[in-house]
Amino acid sequence: MEKSTQLAYDRTLLAYERTMQAWIRTATSLITFGFSVYKLTDVFATTPGQRARIGGPQEFGTVLVCIGFFALAMAVVVYRQSIHALRMEYGKSSQSLSLWLAGIIAFLGIFALATMFGHS
Repeated sequence: MEKSTQLAYDRTLLAYERTMQAWIRTATSLITFGFSVYKLTDVFATTPGQRARIGGPQEFGTVLVCIGFFALAMAVVVYRQSIHALRMEYGKSSQSLSLWLAGIIAFLGIFALATMFGHS
């Protein structure tokens, strides 16, 4: 591979990595904020076991966690497709640590959802 082609390949690969990391940050923010909203309703509930009406803060928190989890899942799919296309064109590249981090954050989202649905 020519030096200019190699540099362009490296820049493209790093751009995919930065984009994936941005999606990971977004998903982490949505998941943690949604879980926090959900749990704060327990802290500020006036009556133990009181449930909010449909569309209340607990449902809003659950929706935020779901959006964060599914945004992360879609980002992983697009990232893998992009990397696959890049590898098919130019050959093998190194393993991505972003995918490992995305897996850990996905586990966080699944744990948060399981806690929310188990608490209901």
